[in-house]
Amino acid sequence: MKKHLRLISLTGALLFVIAAILYWQQPGPIFYFTAGWLLIIALLLWFGNRQLTIWLDKLLPWSNYGNIRFFVQLLLALAYLLFLVNSIYYGIKVSLTSDAPTPEQFVVMNVWGAAIFIPIFSLYFSLHFLRHWRTSELEVEKNQKERMRSQLNSLKNHLDPHFLFNNLNILASLIDKDQQASKAFIEKFAEVYRWLLNTKSDDLIPLADELDFIHAYMYLMRVRFENHIEFNASIAASSRQKLIPPLTLQMLIENAIKHNLITEEVPLRIQLSEQPNYLVVRNSLLPSKAPVASGGSGLENIKQRYAHFSDLPVIVHKTAQHFEVHIPLLDLVKE
Repeated sequence: MKKHLRLISLTGALLFVIAAILYWQQPGPIFYFTAGWLLIIALLLWFGNRQLTIWLDKLLPWSNYGNIRFFVQLLLALAYLLFLVNSIYYGIKVSLTSDAPTPEQFVVMNVWGAAIFIPIFSLYFSLHFLRHWRTSELEVEKNQKERMRSQLNSLKNHLDPHFLFNNLNILASLIDKDQQASKAFIEKFAEVYRWLLNTKSDDLIPLADELDFIHAYMYLMRVRFENHIEFNASIAASSRQKLIPPLTLQMLIENAIKHNLITEEVPLRIQLSEQPNYLVVRNSLLPSKAPVASGGSGLENIKQRYAHFSDLPVIVHKTAQHFEVHIPLLDLVKE
């Protein structure tokens, strides 16, 4: 609808100028010749560029061929403009007069056509380019966000069956031993799943919310590993209002549990602390001898999600005794 309105406005403006000239003076044949030539070129120029854009959107989309698309469309549009200027002039000249156009007349028509249409065309093409470039950027951003959301949902779905199976087994054994402990376990279990449901569509959440989830999650892990995991979080109140992608801490802690030997003699120690603009997740390192399938997808997923929100990198430090991951703490405004 907006495109049709622009076409109607352009045609109306040209007709208004022609009508004004007709009203104030008595123009000769050259005026009618020139007016018809300009009107036809304007209409065909609009239509042709519209079709060119549709064709190039399929062949060279802005999102994949930004620079190439710019120059290809610019050159094709200019070539089309010159073709219209010359072919329409030739057609009108031959059909309305008995004389074929001369090279000098072609030169004059090209100069007039360039003087009239190239400034208009340049403005149109600039606005058109910016609009489509912005649309392309929004589509890329939307696709990235959808991919991130899909990855997050995949992580939650991955957490659900394993997490559910292990904790139901633990709960079954607790019910027979200690009803009070089993009640507390059920409450934390429900808290974890309530958090998963509440953050279903969130891209970023306050660190305070993630910490509440982690405390409930760690309660279940300590019961599972018979208190052979030591967990400590020392985070200032101001930092707790910063944002992180959901499940970031859970993935790091799950990796630490998965890849390390955990015994009464050698407990796993996990420490959360902070540095300027970063949250530091540090765990003791005693690799398990049992083979663990891992493709590094957890850390890679965290890095990809952070890359969408911040220029600050996710930093990994590994020594013989410790494994550290520094994750950026984000503000409400995208960095």
